[in-house]
Amino acid sequence: MSNKSLFSYGVAGLIVLGGALWLGSGTLVVGGNGPGKGETPIIALVDKNAAHDVGEKAHENGIDPDKTIAERVAQSAGADAPLQSVRVKTYAVQPMALEVPLRGRTKATAIITATPETSGVVTAVKVEKGQKVAEGDLICTIDPGTRAAGVAQAEALLAQAQSAYDANKALRDKGLATANSARGVETTLKQAQAALDNAKAELGRTDVTAKVSGIVQEPLASVGSMLSPGQPCATIVAMDPMLFIATVPEARIGLARTGLKAKVTMITGEAVDGTVTYLASMADEGTRSFPVEISIPNPDGKILSGITASAMVEMGTIPAHLLPQSVLTLDDVGTLGVRAVVNGVVEFYPITILSDSRDGVWVTGLPLSLDVITLGQEFVVQGQKVDATNMGDAPVEAAPAQTEEKQS
Repeated sequence: MSNKSLFSYGVAGLIVLGGALWLGSGTLVVGGNGPGKGETPIIALVDKNAAHDVGEKAHENGIDPDKTIAERVAQSAGADAPLQSVRVKTYAVQPMALEVPLRGRTKATAIITATPETSGVVTAVKVEKGQKVAEGDLICTIDPGTRAAGVAQAEALLAQAQSAYDANKALRDKGLATANSARGVETTLKQAQAALDNAKAELGRTDVTAKVSGIVQEPLASVGSMLSPGQPCATIVAMDPMLFIATVPEARIGLARTGLKAKVTMITGEAVDGTVTYLASMADEGTRSFPVEISIPNPDGKILSGITASAMVEMGTIPAHLLPQSVLTLDDVGTLGVRAVVNGVVEFYPITILSDSRDGVWVTGLPLSLDVITLGQEFVVQGQKVDATNMGDAPVEAAPAQTEEKQS
């Protein structure tokens, strides 16, 4: 390579190196002034132009760049721009049934043993296992032994006493006997009558009858067995009414009381209405819950004792709003609530969900009546003026401030 070529490459390299050093210095001398007389950082030109363009654009639209995003959305429309359209529906407070679910089982009202009041050998059993009996029905009989003879003897003694009394009375009526003579025959007559009553009662004790209505269960005596007072001839399970037993948590005990209505559903699918008939005054030490009994009618005996079941007890009502889930939304900080229109302006109301049902969500925290935005709530913000179209009142009924019991 010639010396001339080397010189040309060297000059070009110096020029490139000088430009790189100048750009690296980050300053630009304006108007030929020297250092300290007008130099400007290059990056400032870029940032200054960009910031100027953005600021000019924002101010042209009337938007303050220092405002929040929500405030900019509300401001961006401008005073003369058409209002955002939304649809609203009026929701009013209504009574929400306060129901407490319980888990438990069915239990027979009573289990009674039919026992004889005297000793003896069983001569007859009049019932079978599983048979339905009514109060007073004969269950079994005990060998009367000499009791029948005792009744016959007492009847004979009573007849004699009665004859003696009648004869004495005839003499007294004729004046042939004094009035004091009647005392002895009257006493004898009363004693004979008492002896006959006792003999008949003893004979009657050989018939064992049902003290309650129900279903016959084991143990069941057999013919020929010897029974003493207190030994069962049969066991009778009282089935009507049937009981549902469970426990009420202590958080709900303040609303619980006897007389409340409930719907009891057996694991078999059968459902029946019942009434709270018993509520314990002391909590269970282990669970801190209170035993409760619900009485349910069982005239046909189809509901058996010991069946797993659940109950929904109506504890009363509280005022709340029933809203569709679609109207629920979040504000800028993540609070759950609804957006509504009040005097043409969007307002946000936080809510508390009480219960979820097939018809919607029960909530509290809202005014008695409110125009809730049902369509367009995600495109408006707090304080924004809107064009609201009411789609009609929600079908509700007036509710009292608080009631203790559901009216039904």
